Amino acid sequence: MTDSEKAAKVIEALKAAEGEPAQIALPILNGLVGLVQGSGEAPLEIEEARSGAFLAICEIGKALHRGQPTDGLWAPAMSATERWMSLARGR
Repeated sequence: MTDSEKAAKVIEALKAAEGEPAQIALPILNGLVGLVQGSGEAPLEIEEARSGAFLAICEIGKALHRGQPTDGLWAPAMSATERWMSLARGR
């Protein structure tokens, strides 16, 4: 699976998880780990974008786990993932 395909799947999952209660959203986000792990094979710019998406998704997961609000976290995660997908497509 290419980086752009992985990013597309992550975007779908983020859309599915957003607005769901923690008990539904957390398993969806946990299922993304394999997609957002780096392989080190992509150019640095793509790896950095992928890493940014991963960190943004982790912030959502941490907030959900702690019962904190996530309203301001979804948009940055989506934006970071879209950037990753855009860079990967241009490769």
